[in-house]
Amino acid sequence: MIDLACAVFVRDGHVLLMKRAPHKVWYPNCWDLVGGHVEPGESVEAALVREAQEEVGLTPVQFRWIAELSEPQESGNPRARYHVYAVTEWEGGEPMLLGDEHTAMQWVTAAQASVLGGIAHPQYERIFRELTAAYDPGAVANVDPENRHS
Repeated sequence: MIDLACAVFVRDGHVLLMKRAPHKVWYPNCWDLVGGHVEPGESVEAALVREAQEEVGLTPVQFRWIAELSEPQESGNPRARYHVYAVTEWEGGEPMLLGDEHTAMQWVTAAQASVLGGIAHPQYERIFRELTAAYDPGAVANVDPENRHS
């Protein structure tokens, strides 16, 4: 099994999406989350922090688990498991594009994400809708913060 740590940075009813570079083997030119592989001996949470620092220069300080997703069968990589966390506080100011894994980044609402096209994982859009509603001051929250897997 390949474990991946994924950060959904949430701010003012928006989520941060990253556009994967065209040279990436998995999901080239698709909009994705900050994150990546969990290294041997590394916890998922440590990988989440490391990947955020490497990819956008931010250090998550307040985050919570929200989902575990399997790789869609049609991707050809059914062994991947995505550990998705909502990141609501971080250090480092504004995100920056670091390295060569991504070519663009954008803060979007759930509605904007659904029309972007090319979202890496089909279940991301549901997560975006739930999170942007939960963290939008004028919306009704429908994400259960206690809904943690065992």
